[in-house]
Amino acid sequence: MEISVSERKPLISASDLLELLKKNNPVIIDAQSGPDSYARYATQHLAGAIHVDLETELSEKKENAANGGRHPLPDVKKFAALLGKIGIDQSSRVVVYDDKSGAFSAARFWWMMKAVGHEQVQVLDGGLQAAIKVGIPTNNKIPIPQSLPPYKVKEWKRPTVTLEDVVMASTNKKFLIIDVREGYRYRGESEPIDLIAGHIPNAVNIPYLDNLDSEGKFLPANELESLYKKVLDNYPADHVIVHCGSGVTGCHTMLALEETGIKGANLYVGSWSEWSRNNLPLAREE
Repeated sequence: MEISVSERKPLISASDLLELLKKNNPVIIDAQSGPDSYARYATQHLAGAIHVDLETELSEKKENAANGGRHPLPDVKKFAALLGKIGIDQSSRVVVYDDKSGAFSAARFWWMMKAVGHEQVQVLDGGLQAAIKVGIPTNNKIPIPQSLPPYKVKEWKRPTVTLEDVVMASTNKKFLIIDVREGYRYRGESEPIDLIAGHIPNAVNIPYLDNLDSEGKFLPANELESLYKKVLDNYPADHVIVHCGSGVTGCHTMLALEETGIKGANLYVGSWSEWSRNNLPLAREE
């Protein structure tokens, strides 16, 4: 089945999802995150939505975050098994949302789906709040998805980089490293999550929150293009490295880049949580 241009775009508006639900039956994924994420999901979620957990299903924790950061990717075979378990195969149309305007786990799930080669996956722009606002039904019923065989994939298909790659890129002017954390974390004023404050030397700061408007929705594609064009102009996409604290909100910027038509940038999954635990150079700004 041919996929339309609108279906290939990384974002879907709440109003478009409302119309889609009237004539189609997409797989809706609830990616709310945090310590009580399942409790919030069990209390209220979009009707029919299936919950996925950032900590246990979208990442595979290691004993030491110095080896892969706080949210390393799971083995692709484990993710493939998860997709089958929740009823997703190559033909599924998938919409994912979270309760942080798509800024957190929804973007991570989107990137992971793209990284197994799935085309029909979109993030709900504005998240759960936007859906409720336009009248998309919610309830507290826990659906039981139709289990399928594991998704057919053997390896991650989107480019990522290792700690060693980023060490090299940090001293090579042919590469651009984008740090998407909030400005105060990049500048090293304080660090609320990781052990050391600062940033990777020669990284530039474009906070992921800059992708959003005052209502928590993504900026129009032309405005996103203006935001990134000034720093990406002289770099091919495969020389661009995007990172955050632990490889989650970095996916938000990967989505923003794709919304502007830029594909092929590298995600540094380990991000600052890995870099800052390996006795590597760091930079701060007054």
